[in-house]
Amino acid sequence: MTKADRWRRYWDRKSASYDAEMGIWDRRLFGDSREWACAQATGEVLEVAVGTGLNLPFYPAEVTLTGLDLSSGMLSLARDRARAIDRPVTLREGSAHALPFADASFDTVVCTFGLCAIPDPATAVAEMTRVLRPGGRLILVDHVASSSWVVRVMQWLVELASVPLAGEHFRRRPLKLVEALGLPVERRERFKLGLVERLVARQVS
Repeated sequence: MTKADRWRRYWDRKSASYDAEMGIWDRRLFGDSREWACAQATGEVLEVAVGTGLNLPFYPAEVTLTGLDLSSGMLSLARDRARAIDRPVTLREGSAHALPFADASFDTVVCTFGLCAIPDPATAVAEMTRVLRPGGRLILVDHVASSSWVVRVMQWLVELASVPLAGEHFRRRPLKLVEALGLPVERRERFKLGLVERLVARQVS
């Protein structure tokens, strides 16, 4: 079994409890981050690591939405949610490491709480940038390394179990990956002891 197959099976199993677990984190830590991210999406929109579609209710009605996820189990729940709220969306199974879309296909790319678990986040962010049109927005939200060294030590300890068991990282900084690609960051917010970071960057090429 490849690593990709292993993580796909893991998230298929996780899909049954995902909404309940994320609901707790949304209330206690992430706040209005989903609304914040989706409200800034325009035009042709791609959401990477769409999961069970928790963001779907928050997108503006006028955008054309595509969602991608590694897990068929997650996508099945996302389809159910889309039907329940009458939200048109194209859902595709695939890897964030090799997005199945041509260069410059989207006006906006969104990824919320996904880069923490994608095995190679640098490749994923480069792929998100590749499929953005010139002037397009890259909108990222995630839990990151805390601004408190005491909390960072605790995050390191948690990762000793979370990384091998679930591929879940707590000390990544997507901002650094965006900056390494030379994308101008137009907006950045960080809160809850620096544990949550959200940003908007622009494609320039």
